[in-house]
Amino acid sequence: MSSAPVGIFDSGVGGLSVLRHIQIELPHEDLLYVADSAHAPYGGKMPPQIQVRALALAEFLVAQGAKALVVACNTATAAALDMLRKRFELPIIGMEPALKPAVAATLSGVVGVLATSGTLKSAQFAALLENYGQGVRVMTQGCHGLVECVERGELDGRATRELLWRYIEPLLAGGADTLVLGCTHYPFLRPLIEDMTGGQVTLVDTGAAVARQLRRRIEAAGLATLETTAGNVRLWTSGDTEQAREVMELLRGKATAVEPLPLSC
Repeated sequence: MSSAPVGIFDSGVGGLSVLRHIQIELPHEDLLYVADSAHAPYGGKMPPQIQVRALALAEFLVAQGAKALVVACNTATAAALDMLRKRFELPIIGMEPALKPAVAATLSGVVGVLATSGTLKSAQFAALLENYGQGVRVMTQGCHGLVECVERGELDGRATRELLWRYIEPLLAGGADTLVLGCTHYPFLRPLIEDMTGGQVTLVDTGAAVARQLRRRIEAAGLATLETTAGNVRLWTSGDTEQAREVMELLRGKATAVEPLPLSC
């Protein structure tokens, strides 16, 4: 099993921000990635709908031989992580908004959280607020439409800037000096956010922490690869393959082959 790949999935291309950190932390591991772009975004869907998709994608990756799974989506983690862990006997790592490090980083005592409505309404996020939100002011902002901007590869431009500013401006006006990027799509908007805020705001996401946790879990289970060469990456999409290729190449900064996800998924 040590030579088996790690499976990663997200509602779309956003989880590539997590895959990037995994490649840095575990450069010799083979990786499988599924972008469920035909069903993106997950943020406005009900938990049972998300669970159906998460189970289908997890079963596909396990059938491809995955030795561990990363649910590279905050909304899917909140809705389906427990269900997946009960279903599969392998390491499964999820995401959560990086509230704890954001609280540690703030100097103003005000933290802004950018996330999907599904994440902000979840019991998981309520628990994060209870555990780590004491003693600071946490301002939350649902960001309808940002996932779609990244899915289309629109990382800059007037429409994306206007939409993003609509969400960021109230947080800045409220005194937030630290922003949590609570969706895996949002790190791809980091350069735009830094430009719009003059680099005066600390931006926090959980991609690197998830990669470290994946390393710990597979090493503890004796599943880490023994290979010393660079790992391979294989990618699928449930959406339009050509569009996915173009956007993934933009996000990854390299030529990318993308396969269509089987219709049975």
